[in-house]
Amino acid sequence: MTTRVVLGVSGGIAAYKACELLRRFTESGHDVTVVPTAAALEFVGAPTWAALSGKPVATDVWTGVHAVPHVQIGQQADVVVVAPATADLLARAAHGLADDLLTNTLLTARCPVVFAPAMHTEMWEHPATQANVATLRQRGAVVIEPAEGRLTGADTGKGRLPEPAEIFELVRGVLERGAQTHADLAGLKVVVSAGGTREYLDPVRFLGNRSSGLQGYALARAAASRGAHVTLVSANVSLPDPAGVGVVRVETTAQLREAVVSATANADAVVMAAAPADFRPTAVSDAKIKKADDGSAPPIELEQNPDILAEISHDRARPGAVVVGFAAETGDHTGSVLDLGRAKLARKGCDLLVVNDVSGGAVFGSDDNEAVILAADGAAVEVPRGSKTVLAHVIWDEVLRRFAG
Repeated sequence: MTTRVVLGVSGGIAAYKACELLRRFTESGHDVTVVPTAAALEFVGAPTWAALSGKPVATDVWTGVHAVPHVQIGQQADVVVVAPATADLLARAAHGLADDLLTNTLLTARCPVVFAPAMHTEMWEHPATQANVATLRQRGAVVIEPAEGRLTGADTGKGRLPEPAEIFELVRGVLERGAQTHADLAGLKVVVSAGGTREYLDPVRFLGNRSSGLQGYALARAAASRGAHVTLVSANVSLPDPAGVGVVRVETTAQLREAVVSATANADAVVMAAAPADFRPTAVSDAKIKKADDGSAPPIELEQNPDILAEISHDRARPGAVVVGFAAETGDHTGSVLDLGRAKLARKGCDLLVVNDVSGGAVFGSDDNEAVILAADGAAVEVPRGSKTVLAHVIWDEVLRRFAG
């Protein structure tokens, strides 16, 4: 069955970016109805929206009045996305105004609603805007945190529309959850680590691993869609920043540890999805190590890196915080994948451990994943193969269950 998406566009300069978001929805098979405000049409004309969506475009409740569009568009939608959402649009939505087709649609929609704000920093930070955002989130709407960067003119700061590709991925996650979508992580501060660390041998070479960061980014995106304040510590990942997420970039395990320990000081939950290198060279050459004429290889002495997961599990900066670890296992003569996972769970001291069977390189770089989530209380949740977004939401469900307990 075709998913019906309503794309609301309000009157900000970022309206041109909504064209890219619309293209992603239509090319992935969604039925999209664009509902711009009159101000939005000052930036992007109705013919553009009609051509890209394949549907006529209206801003008022009088066009096609026989079909009662101000009621039916919202009633029939599977998701409503407003991108960009200006300060004015957020205010009108929060106060239940219905002075154009888009605000009428927002009042009649009973499906998930996602707002992607875009405005100058001062407007976003104004108490009135923050109060309106809090009201919308309290009602169950997903209000994405704006990105930081270049704004209109020479201004920079928080208020930039997140990249359309990331808004699309967040909305896709919302659609996968369907009726379950609600801001159940609202008010929580969470930290997610992603990617794989590098330990340099010289200015050119390093020891590393195959972690792509996809699962960690899916976790960050899922938490943001459920209302959490998310800090993502990203190690050597070439992925766009997830919408509504603060990103801290690191390279080495020592940098990862410093960033995670700092971020967890006020965190309610920490998910260590990154793959830190277990060892690092005892000495790093200032110059590129040259090949020997006799074909011999230089000796490399290694020392063990700090165990970040064990540290934050045993020395919790915030009492009651939930700590989640990951274990990529292949099984060996000492035990099966789950045997090794249970031993690691006990050794690390975390609350939950997500165990992946990575035999043959499975999971790395793939959009899909499967896992068993082991709990310190002995519970085990099997998550069958599916998207990494699905696994991310199951993990957050289990985190919430620990808070409820």
